[in-house]
Amino acid sequence: MEYSNRLQYETSPYLLQHAHNPVDWYPWGEEALQKSKNENKPILISIGYSACHWCHVMERESFEDPVVAEIMNANFVNIKIDREERPDLDHIYMDAVQVMTGSGGWPLNVFLTPDTKPFYGGTYFPPRKAFNRASWTDVLQGVINAFSERQNEVVTQAENLTAHLLNSNLFGEAGNDTGKVFTKENAELIFQNLLKSADKKEGGFGTAPKFPQTFSIQYLLRYFHFYRNQEALQQACLSLDKMIDGGICDQVGGGFARYSTDNEWLVPHFEKMLYDNALIVTVLAEAYQLTHHTRYAAAIDQTITFIERELLSPEGGFYSALDADSEGEEGSYYVWTKKEVEALLGNDAELFCKFYDITESGNWEGKNILHISTVQHVFAATAGVDEAGLQYRLEKARQKLLTARTRRIRPLLDDKMLLSWNALMNTACSKAYKATGNEHYRQLAIRNMNFLLSSFSTANEVFFHTCKDGKARFTAFLDDYTFLVQALIELQEITSDGKYLLQAKKLTEYVMNGFADTASPFFFFTDLKQADVIVRKKEIYDSAVPSGNSVMAGNLLYLARVFDVKEWTERAEAMVLSISSLIIRYPMSFGNWANHLLLLLNGMKEIVITGQKINEILFDILHIFMPTRVFQSSSVPNEIFPLLRGKQYFDSVLIYECENYVCSLPLTSLSSFTQRFDQ
Repeated sequence: MEYSNRLQYETSPYLLQHAHNPVDWYPWGEEALQKSKNENKPILISIGYSACHWCHVMERESFEDPVVAEIMNANFVNIKIDREERPDLDHIYMDAVQVMTGSGGWPLNVFLTPDTKPFYGGTYFPPRKAFNRASWTDVLQGVINAFSERQNEVVTQAENLTAHLLNSNLFGEAGNDTGKVFTKENAELIFQNLLKSADKKEGGFGTAPKFPQTFSIQYLLRYFHFYRNQEALQQACLSLDKMIDGGICDQVGGGFARYSTDNEWLVPHFEKMLYDNALIVTVLAEAYQLTHHTRYAAAIDQTITFIERELLSPEGGFYSALDADSEGEEGSYYVWTKKEVEALLGNDAELFCKFYDITESGNWEGKNILHISTVQHVFAATAGVDEAGLQYRLEKARQKLLTARTRRIRPLLDDKMLLSWNALMNTACSKAYKATGNEHYRQLAIRNMNFLLSSFSTANEVFFHTCKDGKARFTAFLDDYTFLVQALIELQEITSDGKYLLQAKKLTEYVMNGFADTASPFFFFTDLKQADVIVRKKEIYDSAVPSGNSVMAGNLLYLARVFDVKEWTERAEAMVLSISSLIIRYPMSFGNWANHLLLLLNGMKEIVITGQKINEILFDILHIFMPTRVFQSSSVPNEIFPLLRGKQYFDSVLIYECENYVCSLPLTSLSSFTQRFDQ
């Protein structure tokens, strides 16, 4: 069979979706870049991802059109990029488009000079002028004319824009904020600024589209823990409860969609991403540790069950995402008519439909997105059934719908595996174990970590960003390393295995050597050895995932205590200090950073347990909500780690509570330790 482009040789599901377009697509690489230089043609890069609805729309409307393809092939070197495979390129060219247009999104279509500098771009363009947007063919023709008739102007514009990107990348180089930063008053300011954006009726923050904002919820939980502010706890729990009950949560199969298109969390954008579910499990685990509300444990179980059923590879890695579309329609896999439900459930249909608000007319495009509008025990009392019986009947009915749903055409699975997202899910499994004590979660984390360490690295321990079909590709980015170190830290806590900390130290040292900025305390997104980007960006903002820099700061604070490296503490503190005014004023954009500020304000304890029977109390210690502490345990003498040196080891267990390596007399019982914590 003849292929019209070179994407057939790629492993990315997103690139493979375009392998049969009449557009002569190239992947990003030397062949395409050299062709542009040799032929003096502008480069068109089109960036998207497999679960992107509007990416699919533009492909159907424009990239599958032979007439449009002919224009593109004759005048451009066309490059398709999976933003999840090459987030470094996506960050650079997204910034460029936002500077040029004031907005961004995907698909991202950017025109570059032959030396890869951007000069024009935008997001989705329709086939004909509409939505106040020029048509795609008009855009193409405009760029063709500009490049052929005013090439010097185009090159100058590209040079100026690239210079702007370089200047805007000077984050943290102006020096630290002055004055006292780590104060209760600043923690209060962060809390108040979060409340200004909080939806106190429907939970969450801001207005539609609504994203989970897990870091902000995490801050509220921790703020309550330290200062007993009931309003903080109320807003955090309201946000989690509304998401659990809403359409953003798959009420039949578990797992959360990426965001809600409305304020009530009813209508999601139906794509399901691994990273969202990992971050939601993590914050649910902390909420359960703090509140002991069983619905959070149930939500953890339902979400991890979904992950294992639909995103877990046979080798123990986690796939990236499920598409929003099925059979060419967004959400069709997940919605139901009342008749469908009645046919499947028979006598239980009436109860089920009332509980999940299923009606003849539907709540979305004539069909029903299942959601919960009444508290379960209140509904049970109103319906005249006992709560346990109601729960049993609902679960039985959900399983029937889930079985029936498997006979539908499934959304496309993006089966590439990303190191950074896998590491987030690994951390989530460790957090879930700490919260619930479910041994299965611990084993899942151990198995996944074994897979990551063996499949994403070479013999000389150079790590890669993606892995698919046994092939690892693309040099790992800052997020990959920092998220992996975070996962290793969490895993050593639940296994008492120091090898994970030694690996974390080795990777952290690699990041210090390969990613550190000498002009600021921050770290570049790309390794200094990487040569195919026009700018080495520093990502500071916490967005859908935490920034690699904010996670690095947390790792440095933790590992500095484990290995007694004062320089790491100093660097982490300098990172937080450099942007402290931004953290305080804009906590929704710096949510993970805000948690570090809270940690530095309240100090970090060191908890150590020793003795042959540590496994008998390990979970009981980990289950206590202690968000700012270092934890190590060992059943045998260990002189490798400073916190374990000189400790006593008996048949029973000793519990040490320390600060800066100065420890109180060891406690011999769990109860005497737990009395110190006001739960």
